[in-house]
Amino acid sequence: MEESMVAKLRMQGIMGGKLMKTLTSTGKSFCRRRQTDEILRLNGIYKRLLSNAGVKLYEGEGKVVGPNEVEVTQLDGTKICYSAKHILIATGSRAQRPPIPGQRFSQMQSNHLVSFWRVDLVIFLGGFDDEMRAMVARNLEGRGINLHPQTTLTELVKTDAGIKVTTSHGEEIVADVVLFATGRVPNTKRLNLQAVGVELDKAGAIKVDDFSRTNIPSIWAVGDATNRMNLTPVALMEGSCFAKTVFGGEPAKPDYSHIPCAVFCIPPLSVVGLSEEEAIEQAKGDILAFTSAFNPMKNTISGRQEKTLMKLIVDAETDKVLGASMCGPDAPEIMQGIAIALKCGATKAQFDSTVGIHPSAAEEFVTMRTVTRRISATPKPKTNL
Repeated sequence: MEESMVAKLRMQGIMGGKLMKTLTSTGKSFCRRRQTDEILRLNGIYKRLLSNAGVKLYEGEGKVVGPNEVEVTQLDGTKICYSAKHILIATGSRAQRPPIPGQRFSQMQSNHLVSFWRVDLVIFLGGFDDEMRAMVARNLEGRGINLHPQTTLTELVKTDAGIKVTTSHGEEIVADVVLFATGRVPNTKRLNLQAVGVELDKAGAIKVDDFSRTNIPSIWAVGDATNRMNLTPVALMEGSCFAKTVFGGEPAKPDYSHIPCAVFCIPPLSVVGLSEEEAIEQAKGDILAFTSAFNPMKNTISGRQEKTLMKLIVDAETDKVLGASMCGPDAPEIMQGIAIALKCGATKAQFDSTVGIHPSAAEEFVTMRTVTRRISATPKPKTNL
């Protein structure tokens, strides 16, 4: 729904609470239906792709019962065993709740986030480049979202007024819904892996070598179930490397360097390569940081005070671009192209020699000429260990 339409609904809600409640309820139902329809559509596409590739699909819950055998409990409850030369496990991950009193009162987890109409309260956690996180925080606050940095939840209690949340600072907040977006864990519990000797780590992730092979030669694993880099395109890369290794006669290791990723907040944050903090930690020489902060043209026209921030991290000695990040409209679209440049080993001089597209936000990445700051290399302490 367009922002202007939401604004109209909210204005009508101020004039008549009953109307607002009805409209919001209708909107939520509409979004849930559309969400379900889209999931079914995507599942249909994947099934057709498998079928067209000659893959036979058995629907049900599977578990490994031997080095070359899988047992499938079908939808009608019957069990069938299948044998194969190779078994590939790609069961993904599942959302987890933190182990705090009352966590059962959190009705939704991260995989249900798209069902929300709007979020009134966010507990903002760490990660990514510090400067970029600060920009995301300011932009969210500018949209009326209350942030509680360096805060954890200690207890949830259901009351007549809603769910009372107690924080690590002793603050009490009453909310209609508590959403946990506290990460995911490998979805391996019901696969019977330990019974057949497959090694798992403490988090339940399947241990694999550089080629995604487990300690059982006939069993392989890719994706979130291995807890390496948990992104959908990474799982696709790992699966492709598995196929080349096992069926193509071309041993292939997944390459985890320069993988771009994004946080789809509003506006989104996207990064590739090293953050400033990571670059400083790994540096053998000085690091150069180039930044540019500005109001996008669409914001200056509309009057919205929401900054875009772009950043390049450069090795001072080699001139190689070590990392790039952006918080602003279309950041993931722009960063996908930047990732190609970093994958090819681009230098800052090559960025500078590239002609920009005007007017665009992306041209800032090729027009940042002035060093924002230079971070001197800190000698690492020597040790005899």
